[in-house]
Amino acid sequence: MTEPRPLIELSSAGLDLGGTLSLMSNSYAQPILRTADLAVALRVIQQLLGIADTTELDIDYEARISSAPSLTALMELLPDTDWWAEGERDGSSADGDDPLMHLPVRLQSWAMPPALVAPLLRATGRDPATVRWDFSGWPEAPALGLGAGGPRGAFVTLCLNSCDLDLDEPATDHTVFVHVKQVEAERAPWLAAQVGLQVIGELVMAPH
Repeated sequence: MTEPRPLIELSSAGLDLGGTLSLMSNSYAQPILRTADLAVALRVIQQLLGIADTTELDIDYEARISSAPSLTALMELLPDTDWWAEGERDGSSADGDDPLMHLPVRLQSWAMPPALVAPLLRATGRDPATVRWDFSGWPEAPALGLGAGGPRGAFVTLCLNSCDLDLDEPATDHTVFVHVKQVEAERAPWLAAQVGLQVIGELVMAPH
């Protein structure tokens, strides 16, 4: 039997993922890993995607960018991204402004090819950001009496240089969250156990 192609391949060049479009919706999320080693975080995400239904797979990206070099690199990758000035300041993509004149800014892009993960992580640098993998569903959890989860709660988020999904708590390390439906909250610790981990924080409502 042919082994399935890994959904995440780590190399000296970064990360390469393949996939297609998935649905977006609100969910609840719980942290299962906090580490300063980005490669460790990405391996855990690979394991989670390995047990998920990734018939459809895409990524969402959000960042708070203060660095001009990072912003320049990100705008080259995401020329049509939505952005707006942080705080109560004017300046946004909707107004046709130059983002370099309005740092710090927040960027947000949806439903992108997973192959963009590696260049996005490189371009982000030390600024806080989230990458969210959206896919078709979680597997059955018979011990919990749960069937396969649908796409509404099927996400994994990497919080880069941040502790939280809202990017309000910058950090020197990275956090991995699993997302589930609120009515299936017990699925989160079960998912953590499938990759040899346990939940390390409270279940919270995801911002998107």
